[in-house]
Amino acid sequence: MGKSFEQYQKRKLISSYFSVVLSIALVLFLLGVLGLLVVNTKKMADHFKEKITISVFLKESAKEVEIDQLQKSLAMADYTKSATFVSKDEAAEKHSEEIGENFMDFLGYNPLKNSIDVNLNANFVSPEQITEIATEIAAKSYVDDVSYDKPLVDLLNDKVKKISFWILVASAIFTFIAVLLINSSIRLSIYSKRFIIKTMQMVGATKSFIRRPFIWTNIKLGILGAALALLALGGFLYYINNNFPELNIFNDPTILILLFVGVFVLGLLISLISTFFATQRFLNLRTDELYY
Repeated sequence: MGKSFEQYQKRKLISSYFSVVLSIALVLFLLGVLGLLVVNTKKMADHFKEKITISVFLKESAKEVEIDQLQKSLAMADYTKSATFVSKDEAAEKHSEEIGENFMDFLGYNPLKNSIDVNLNANFVSPEQITEIATEIAAKSYVDDVSYDKPLVDLLNDKVKKISFWILVASAIFTFIAVLLINSSIRLSIYSKRFIIKTMQMVGATKSFIRRPFIWTNIKLGILGAALALLALGGFLYYINNNFPELNIFNDPTILILLFVGVFVLGLLISLISTFFATQRFLNLRTDELYY
């Protein structure tokens, strides 16, 4: 009978520890993903901004040397990420592929113009700066027109600001919820041992002596939960990098290391602080209050 009760208590203890580790791991993983989203918000925004293309259409009279000089000057400009020459024949072929038929068969000629597609660096993708750049390029005598999607630029800049703000708000809310969830799991774990705490206190054990094993146990659980969260976060990063290589997730290892260290330290701190206050609460209760 005594052995059976001991096994039951052991299973109950393992189950309690497992729930604490699992809750810590899940919450820290979600916080890690959210942190990854926060630190990469600018990178993702820059990725989409650099997809904006300014098309510089050239006059038929433009000389080859003028086109080469323009392309080289644009490529070397501070605001340029890439400058690609697109001949009228290449443009016609691409357009035909998009519409599924050769439009020149109906027209009898190619109405398109030679052009240079310019992709800007993200820092220069704003309505004011693009307008200034387009005006400067259009002033050249051999440039026929400069075209870009102005409504898309306005929309992109507006949405990036709103998304960045709400991501920060969500981060604060989820961090608060994470602390509450981990704290609740640890408090429930210690609640099941409240009579042991009170018994130790009644036989003369000091508060610090009673707290010490609980804090050390939950710190170890916090380390285990944080380790599981970091393994899951590493797998998530590997998946994102394989499926979205253009985001260059691993190009800035310092940020990733800081994120991983932050998640690990947060797991330890929450475990330490929650255990301290949970044990303190039961230490301060009277014996008759333990039953409520």
